[in-house]
Amino acid sequence: MSPKRAEVLRAPRATRSRALHPGAWWLWALGLATAASRTTNPLLLALLVGVAGYVVAARRTDAPWARSYTAFVKLGLTVVAVRLLFNIVLGSPIPGSHTLVTLPEAPLPDWAKGIRIGGRVTAEGTLFALYDGAKLAALLICVGAANALANPARLLKSLPGALYEAGVAVVVAMTFAPNMVADVARLRTARRLRGRPTGGVRAILQIGLPVLEGALERSVAVAASMDARGYGRTAQVPPAVRRTTTVLTLGGLLGVCAGTYGLLGAEGAGYGLPVLLAGLAAALAGLRLGGRRTVRTRYRPERWGARAWLVAGSGAAVAALMIRAGGYAPEALHPGVVPLTAPTLPLWPALSVLVGLLPAFVAPAPHAPGPAPAPQESQ
Repeated sequence: MSPKRAEVLRAPRATRSRALHPGAWWLWALGLATAASRTTNPLLLALLVGVAGYVVAARRTDAPWARSYTAFVKLGLTVVAVRLLFNIVLGSPIPGSHTLVTLPEAPLPDWAKGIRIGGRVTAEGTLFALYDGAKLAALLICVGAANALANPARLLKSLPGALYEAGVAVVVAMTFAPNMVADVARLRTARRLRGRPTGGVRAILQIGLPVLEGALERSVAVAASMDARGYGRTAQVPPAVRRTTTVLTLGGLLGVCAGTYGLLGAEGAGYGLPVLLAGLAAALAGLRLGGRRTVRTRYRPERWGARAWLVAGSGAAVAALMIRAGGYAPEALHPGVVPLTAPTLPLWPALSVLVGLLPAFVAPAPHAPGPAPAPQESQ
């Protein structure tokens, strides 16, 4: 391949005009999360987590929200540990013949039949709990990938006018976790430089108070800046338009829910798609009418280009292919635990997951730090 052609195919550097639409990252991550919800195979779940981690490592920036991915990974591992702990303490409904340990069982009254505390811990039940916890952990990690890649402020600018007030609250809530993680890392580094311990209950309490104080100050500053910029102002619209907007929006959302249920259920396959399309049309019409109440303008609106289609489409393709794989290979997506068998990696679902790596090659690359200036010699 010639150098010029290779230069054309290479992903460009992310600039303000060429930055990827933040909604594309969320659609990609939701596609991976949908695929994770369709399987309990630990090998496929590990592959999904690896795909999400590789894309985050290749395309995240140095912004505060981009540093929260590690926290979501730790949260996922905590979920797995808690799920295993519940299995050990409360038991599992999965019957098993391979006993790992027998704990003292606490007697319970007759009205608590079906519940036990302690008793026999089997390998089958533990493996089932591990698979179940790994699925939830993969879902959290996929959401963490979107949180680390998408700029929440730019995502807020892309919302329709009817959802702007709710979008402000959601974006502020989304930025709470990344900023809190950044504050904790900063305070731990400061304590480490001063020679103070960073672990233990006392250190956690001493770090937690400044973190909460910083969060409160940041909330007050954000509220003051939003009030100064005129957030919350609405235009006067006729009452008939308001009622029509409410009917279209609520009716459209109900149609979307009913159509989605019909598509997921075996009995509603005939009416699911028409109801879903009608609900989407009504909801979009309601959102467009509701946008008349918003008097804001957009400076440099976000563009949805070809690379955004590729990123969002890769996530949708992973979800669709995994759902399709559930029809012809359900045993591979949900390995059994009774009897104990080692999970296998199915070929076609694994190749479907690898489609999610496409954003690592087509999304605009973050800015690389420039070289440090050479020191000048004194004359």
